[in-house]
Amino acid sequence: MSFEFATAARILFGPGVSSQVAHAAAAMGSRALVVTGATPERAAPMVRQLEAAAISCSPFPVAGEPTVDLIRGGAEYARRERCELVVAMGGGSALDAGKALAAMLANPGDPLDYLEVIGRGQPLAHASVPFIAIPTTAGTGTEVTRNAVLASPQHRVKASLRSPGMLPRLAVVDPELTYDLPRPITAATGLDALTQLIEPYTSVRANPMTDMFCVEGIRRAEWALPRAWENGGDREARAAMAWVSLLGGLSLANAGLGAAHGFAAPVGGMFPAPHGAVCAAILPYAMEVNVRALGVRQPESPALARYEEIARLLTGRPQASARDGVRWVTDLCLRLEIPPLRAYGVRAADLPDLAAKADGASSMKGNPIALTPDELHEIISRAL
Repeated sequence: MSFEFATAARILFGPGVSSQVAHAAAAMGSRALVVTGATPERAAPMVRQLEAAAISCSPFPVAGEPTVDLIRGGAEYARRERCELVVAMGGGSALDAGKALAAMLANPGDPLDYLEVIGRGQPLAHASVPFIAIPTTAGTGTEVTRNAVLASPQHRVKASLRSPGMLPRLAVVDPELTYDLPRPITAATGLDALTQLIEPYTSVRANPMTDMFCVEGIRRAEWALPRAWENGGDREARAAMAWVSLLGGLSLANAGLGAAHGFAAPVGGMFPAPHGAVCAAILPYAMEVNVRALGVRQPESPALARYEEIARLLTGRPQASARDGVRWVTDLCLRLEIPPLRAYGVRAADLPDLAAKADGASSMKGNPIALTPDELHEIISRAL
């Protein structure tokens, strides 16, 4: 048994814990870059809290998924404002933007100096300036991960800034911030969280610590996600999904992902499709193809037994098969009204390019079995 586990320096979890942000931030600096989502008004109470603690706030709203240009301009702005720390509050896009900006404030040069795939991939020499992550959705888990995904529209891809030094100084997971999420976002982010438990649990990099998180998270998601979607005011379900999301972030950061996320990066880079919705659209087919491929080529693989355990956790039936788990996830996606990829402009002509890009994606390295080109094409074509 040998593995590494790394996460945020400190995690606050529970209803109302966001009220503790200002006290924690005051120990990190007096000038904060405040990164928010498309509706910065949602962060107004937190900004007032920071200002009451004598912290000067420089606002930086992020309207969509962060791009290389956005981070380039944001870093210049933050330097002009002499920001000493970054506080990000919002969905995965806002948190990824904040994480990237905290890294760039501590390191010279351009984002492309450090980006994987499309950049020079140089290591970030310095740890990020203090970064506080406050998610307002229950899905991405990026508040406890060591990378930030950036889009490059000119390359039509997404790529990551990645370093252990990018782990947040503080992650604040307050379920109260998710109470007003609309159904489509609840569905997409919730299924993203479920994907980020299923894939690390079956990953070739799974370890005993992440296994505990994955089992706990899958068991909770089984009842909490449908309930949160049916009734957004269900506080017990919302708290459970915030916990599920956090567990998914802890797991993916330390055990890797798989085919669904391998496809999510190229789809998101080529089309205006939200990350969680893409994962949700692909997950049932990635699971089904993986189970079939393992059964044919690696029937003794531990991953096959793990798919059976996932099925037992989701269905509650001790004799459930791996295929029963696939059916459960497929039915959930139908129930939660997950749109197919064609809703985002993906066409049949795009599938070969997407399959080829997915095959080389970093997330695919964790998949429990190497998939053939035909199997990759099947996954993406069925999600269309």
